Amino acid sequence: MENLNNIGLDKSKSEELAKKLNILLANYSIFYQNTRGYHWNVKGHKFFELHLKFEELYNDLLLKMDEVAERILTLGHTPSHKYSDYKLTSTLQESNQVSDGIKAVEEIVNSFKITITLQRELLELSSETGDEGTSALMSDYIRAQEKLVWMYSSFLNN
Repeated sequence: MENLNNIGLDKSKSEELAKKLNILLANYSIFYQNTRGYHWNVKGHKFFELHLKFEELYNDLLLKMDEVAERILTLGHTPSHKYSDYKLTSTLQESNQVSDGIKAVEEIVNSFKITITLQRELLELSSETGDEGTSALMSDYIRAQEKLVWMYSSFLNN
């Protein structure tokens, strides 16, 4: 029993999950800030539509950041909170382009592709660990984000 954490999961597997969840937290933090930049700075054709969509997206990302951090805590570990750490661990890059709406949507679709791939890895690892809480969270995120990828891709005519 001493190798189990407070919610009955293997401590070493929980630590592995927490490390990957911290990468996801970093991704969400970079994705969030990029999307805020798109929202603030988008110009031109489709401004009103994109301005609103980017706001919806960054508000959703903010909620997910909190949920992921709380899941890390539930597993008995500490979520990273420093932006400098996020920049080092994220598999997403900060955006340099923030005013062209089409380019912003392309970057959003790419960010989802990278993030969904990481979430699938977390889904597999959490399933192997018997961590239903993380599995359910990742499954919900993937389902919703796949739909967003379809919608943003449709906007781009991809």
